[in-house]
Amino acid sequence: MALKITQIKGTVGTKPKHRDNLRSLGLKRIRHTVIRPDTPEVRGMILAVRHLIVVEEVAGE
Repeated sequence: MALKITQIKGTVGTKPKHRDNLRSLGLKRIRHTVIRPDTPEVRGMILAVRHLIVVEEVAGE
């Protein structure tokens, strides 16, 4: 199982830790989409920035 993560809001005015989480997920700009494996580490980063992203489950990796 993999997760499709799309950034929907910008990082201006957000905490540095949130910006770091987005960068660690591989997101660089609004409407940028990445595919990441469904691991506890990735889920934790998603939880921290859930107000800035949209997450969908995809079948493959």
